[in-house]
Amino acid sequence: MSRSKHSNSIYSDKHLIRRDSKSQHRETTFRCVNCRLIISVIGMGTQHRNHCPACLWSKHVDANSGDRASFCQGKMEPIAVWVKDKLEWALVHRCKNCGELKSNRIGGE
Repeated sequence: MSRSKHSNSIYSDKHLIRRDSKSQHRETTFRCVNCRLIISVIGMGTQHRNHCPACLWSKHVDANSGDRASFCQGKMEPIAVWVKDKLEWALVHRCKNCGELKSNRIGGE
């Protein structure tokens, strides 16, 4: 990865990843670990997309919700969908590397 001189962007995988102006640590796009599609983290119904809307795969980045502190970094396979509180849908992912299960709210896609 290399940092651009005059902006708050980095280059990763031959693709420009823009960072938001509030934090140098929050990416505004990411590349899906499964289908390699470039995804915006802001999606319909969510400000923090963490899975690909095309193939529903994710990446094991959190040890605790939102901390981005997982050392695993494995691919998270979507294995189920469940309805939470009769209104909110969630994806259940299993890490292909360590086997941990996580559930994440589904955005409006």
